[in-house]
Amino acid sequence: MDTRLITERLRERHNITTLNDMQRLMASSTADRVILLAPTGSGKTAAFALRLLRSLGTSDGRTVQAVVIAPSRELVIQIADVIRPVAAGLKTVAFYGGHNMAEEVKSLSPLPDIIVATPGRLLDHLLRRNLDLANCGALVLDEYDKSLELGFYDEMKRIVGKMKRLKLIILTSATRLAEMPDFLDMGRKPEIADFTRQGGRSRLQTVMVPSPAKDKLDTLDELLRSLPDGKAVVFVNHRESAERVFRHLKEEGFPVGLYHGGLEQRERKLAVDLLDNGTTPVLVSTDLGSRGLDIDSVNYVIHYHLPPTAESWTHRNGRTARQGADGTAYIIVNEEESIPEYVSWNREYHPRAVSEDGIRSEVATIYINAGRKERISKGDVAGYVMQKGELAKEEVGKIIVDDHSSIVAVPRAKAGKVLELLAPHKLKNTRVRVSLLK
Repeated sequence: MDTRLITERLRERHNITTLNDMQRLMASSTADRVILLAPTGSGKTAAFALRLLRSLGTSDGRTVQAVVIAPSRELVIQIADVIRPVAAGLKTVAFYGGHNMAEEVKSLSPLPDIIVATPGRLLDHLLRRNLDLANCGALVLDEYDKSLELGFYDEMKRIVGKMKRLKLIILTSATRLAEMPDFLDMGRKPEIADFTRQGGRSRLQTVMVPSPAKDKLDTLDELLRSLPDGKAVVFVNHRESAERVFRHLKEEGFPVGLYHGGLEQRERKLAVDLLDNGTTPVLVSTDLGSRGLDIDSVNYVIHYHLPPTAESWTHRNGRTARQGADGTAYIIVNEEESIPEYVSWNREYHPRAVSEDGIRSEVATIYINAGRKERISKGDVAGYVMQKGELAKEEVGKIIVDDHSSIVAVPRAKAGKVLELLAPHKLKNTRVRVSLLK
């Protein structure tokens, strides 16, 4: 693909009007072995997409040109959502556990040009002989160190063993240059682009919040009630704790979502989407949410539990202060806790609740039971809610289109009326059901 076309589409589809240093490097790099090190939120996905897409030719429907492997479902979805709108004329699909296998198999005809997948699901397709990667020319292992930590070595080795004609290999990590997997031919001098010392973390403030009680729920309440409206991710160390904190905040009237590994994939994705669009601007999460999530403008990270490792501390904080924006990480600590040496703060804060409501949401989300597979686009949804729902352009919030559903953020005060206006009308000549997500 032509570099100019890629950058134009990054601007049009992702509002990336100016490439950062890392993206400019990848837009001009000619290296066929690249190791890209950059913190979360630095634009790393767009950067490796620039190098990857430049290496691809036109689609012929018979060859998988590129494979991107990522360690989590969420990261796979995020990467596909970045690449798909930019890869003009190329078919991009996402494969991951929990996704409908029959639909994935159906998407292999005609053969996609780009597959973004978790290691286990991609190997499953290969073992079923649903596809052949022998002629694939490009491979990206995104967050390769995390994939190795999670035990995906064998799966990745078997996948790479079936890729006989690799010309381009890109490895990425958000933290460090880890040991190279021995099943890859990285050559003698791969290009190492290290941007780990750059990015938004210089705008991060870290604040210690003393809790007078061992149980920190009251302190968390006061903190959330004292903060200006914005998006907050509350990190805990266990699923059971996440459920407990979530139930408490919900009972207290906070607009809150829940994210942990015990939830179904669709539940986790919806929790992230509703945080992202502002419907539930507070998210209680385990460390599963500390990597691989692309959420716009998180204002606050709250360590309800102290992070168990230095890496956890780094990745949790990486949810905020992204791409030059300001952000604050609050660490709630009681007197009995021993603070690890990797946890530090700039100042202390003793919250005094200044609002009965705390962080509020002015946004509601309308659900539509049609999506990409029904040939519905973001533009279709925007036109529908503006024309039939009588909303001005500036009142239409974030739109997310999935395989068989779409959601759109609208002003909460108008949500009921918009729903009433939309109900009798078709979307793009398709009869749809619309509802309000609670």
